[in-house]
Amino acid sequence: MILYGLKTCDTCRKALKSLPDARFVDVRTEGVPGGVLKSAYEVLGDALLNTRSTTWRGLDEATRARPVLELLAEHPTLMKRPLIVSTDQFFLGWGKDVQAQLLG
Repeated sequence: MILYGLKTCDTCRKALKSLPDARFVDVRTEGVPGGVLKSAYEVLGDALLNTRSTTWRGLDEATRARPVLELLAEHPTLMKRPLIVSTDQFFLGWGKDVQAQLLG
């Protein structure tokens, strides 16, 4: 299981604490592999893009209009967090629904 997020994100830290066997990848320093990003986008769609982030608010309209995968590759902090990859499944966030599926 791999957890993509930010080391400074409280939600990511809570998820990591509950999933001690997960490997943590900081998207700010390591990024998200293109194949993982593409597969996650195919499953999760536009939900993968965090339009409420400070990074998003700092972008101009022309940049916001670019394809989602390009934006996420260039600005990994635009991704909603955490993105959890478990075998061939993708989970986004750390809500009760995700916790129930991953923790039983």
